[in-house]
Amino acid sequence: MMARFDRLPALPLIANDPYFSIWLAADRLTDADSTHWAGAVKPLKGKIIVDGCEYRFLGLGEAPAAEAAGQYVTPTSTIAEFTAGGVFLSVRFTTPALPEDPDTLSAPVTIIDFALSSADGKEHAAAVRFFADDALAYDGDDKPDMFRKAFVNEGLNMAFTGQLLQKPLSNSADHITIDWGYLIMASEQAVTAEDDGLSFVWEESVPARGIIRAGLYIAYEDIGSINYFGRICKAWHARHGETTAEAVLRFHRNHDALLHDCDILDASVTEEARKIGGEDYAAIAAAAWRHTFAAHKLIATPEGDMAFLSKENDSNGCIGTVDVSYPSVPLFLRFCPELVNAMCRPVLEFACMPVWEFDFAPHDVGRYPYATGQVYAYKGRSKANITYPPFYMYPAGTDSYDFTRQMPVEECGNMLIMMYAAVYFGASDELITRYSDLAEKWVRYLTEFGEDPGEQLCTDDFAGHLAHNINLSAKAVMGVACYARMLELAQDPEAEKWMEKARVMAKSWLERAKAGDHTALTFDGDGWSMKYNLIWDKVLGFELLPEEFYKKECASYIPRINTYGLPLDSRRTYTKSDWELWTACLISDREYFESIVAPIAKYMRETQTRVPFSDWYDTVTGDYQHFIARSVQGGLYMPFIALAK
Repeated sequence: MMARFDRLPALPLIANDPYFSIWLAADRLTDADSTHWAGAVKPLKGKIIVDGCEYRFLGLGEAPAAEAAGQYVTPTSTIAEFTAGGVFLSVRFTTPALPEDPDTLSAPVTIIDFALSSADGKEHAAAVRFFADDALAYDGDDKPDMFRKAFVNEGLNMAFTGQLLQKPLSNSADHITIDWGYLIMASEQAVTAEDDGLSFVWEESVPARGIIRAGLYIAYEDIGSINYFGRICKAWHARHGETTAEAVLRFHRNHDALLHDCDILDASVTEEARKIGGEDYAAIAAAAWRHTFAAHKLIATPEGDMAFLSKENDSNGCIGTVDVSYPSVPLFLRFCPELVNAMCRPVLEFACMPVWEFDFAPHDVGRYPYATGQVYAYKGRSKANITYPPFYMYPAGTDSYDFTRQMPVEECGNMLIMMYAAVYFGASDELITRYSDLAEKWVRYLTEFGEDPGEQLCTDDFAGHLAHNINLSAKAVMGVACYARMLELAQDPEAEKWMEKARVMAKSWLERAKAGDHTALTFDGDGWSMKYNLIWDKVLGFELLPEEFYKKECASYIPRINTYGLPLDSRRTYTKSDWELWTACLISDREYFESIVAPIAKYMRETQTRVPFSDWYDTVTGDYQHFIARSVQGGLYMPFIALAK
């Protein structure tokens, strides 16, 4: 049996949050140096010395590369296997993104495990060396003065490195890395603070038979995680005072149990994906799991609630972007619906502030790591590394935003769908109850402007501005239906009236959208597009449109599929992988589903653009267009809620 080699555009090594996110942009761990998702080199180096001969297993260098023997990517782990000088080496990077354990999920700790055994039946003297560069603890090319320290903490060797001058939350932009805090390394083996980073050394005699193991923990103490409307908040795990060093000790005490839980999750998720869509879909699900969680930060608000905040990576750096949260929710609806409430909470809080004077939902709540008020459409918006004004302090009447750059129908529909879907899949209805006035305001906006959106921006407007957008109108219909269901939960007698509005809108939509054997791109009758927003009609059981329509619409997509996928619409050959998977679930047909999934898997395995699994790429060339390591890949889990039995 041949060894398995999983190939991704970039391999996840450390995948905890938008700052602690290190990848290997190559086929093998020895083919490149590790980088932050945004591209800055953040070197992690690995070597094994066998009987005096040195080999590389991670990163570039002068020593010869160990021979790759296998490579596996699971939802929670990246495992690489090597042979070198008669020794077999296994290296496992595990980020325990366990959705039912938010204390573990939110702790910025990655586990790295090593296993050695003889490959030739002989004993060998071996030493494994692992190095993390100081560059993980600062931004830019100019190295600041650093402070390093090594000590023993409850029997665990621990070392850290960080800048001598600490300026927490001192930058805010898109393609940046953290510029404050402390990188931590810990192990039962030797850990030291070197001149330019932290080192781990494990020296052992490898027996002729049997396996020996050792491991280390690499973590990040960020001091303060998010400025949440004027108050500095830490990660959820720290809400009762746990430091990152204490989290490392907790991980060490529970090491075997954590790996067991990760193995159980990996097997369960992979098997479910395989049943839904075969090996191609199982590979996509494995690639998307850590990727999605790592684009978020889970914090405790000052009131002690969860806030799950995304960073809009490689787009504009916004935090808590509504039309980035919306595509990501399938993963969370299936495995941890309360996190969808945690996405909505900051948006709802901001929408109640005096500075937000609009009768529609906001686009975002700031720019990472500042959740201090919407920056998209701010009249003074800049891409520069600046801190935006404290909008949460602004009174009404400050005229801060440009209405023409807002996304009213888009975000109203997104918020109503997310709020109801979270409860439908098991989350608390607390937000629906508390913010019922906002929900009513937003649904009225949809009924007034959503049936035929005029000059409105939407999430797909990177393809160019599009008036009378049929797919955007479909979202409005779904939003109205979700509002009706919210009222039904509250036993409000108005519920049926609003559901009837949704039915009338859906009937009108269908009549006006038809263009022969498919629906058009706009109500002007031009072009075509994926109608991914209709998926909620199926998932939430509204039955607003007939099954015959869905079969006909999906049949029209099949001849339009290119080498690497189904284009977003008729204007360009590029696509969005999240929307492709939503479109693949509009009917329950395995052959149709696999016809859309197979090209996405092919893109993932063949693209020459070496960035973490981009969601926006060309279906002809396989080249990424934009968007790196974004949270929207949680949308690739739509089949788990739309098709799974």
